[in-house]
Amino acid sequence: MGHNYYGEPAWPNDLLYIFPVVILGTIACNVGLAVLEPSMIGEPADPFATPLEILPEWYFFPVFQILRTVPNKLLGVLLMVSVPAGLLTVPFLENVNKFQNPFSRPVATTVFFDWYCSSPLVGYWSNITD
Repeated sequence: MGHNYYGEPAWPNDLLYIFPVVILGTIACNVGLAVLEPSMIGEPADPFATPLEILPEWYFFPVFQILRTVPNKLLGVLLMVSVPAGLLTVPFLENVNKFQNPFSRPVATTVFFDWYCSSPLVGYWSNITD
């Protein structure tokens, strides 16, 4: 039956009172920590100097590494497109009940974890090779 032993409705108790308090409290804690303890990450930016090598943001590192390692530009672009396309095809690999345990779908689970684990690794390699 869960934690709701007395039959209290979720509306308006949870949705109007508890959730906004939790969300606003989380935002207030994050803002407070950012204001009280700002941490510098790397060097301060100099808008008048261009770096010797322009690097993308951290979330583009895996794709950037693919483009750097593949000598053919067309093949590099195709590999770049294959990363999200491969992740989007994972749910359709095995036609089973979508509420089933993911570990009983070994092909989809293996493909997902392979892509999931290799993406940060490729991003890390792009930092090392610089």
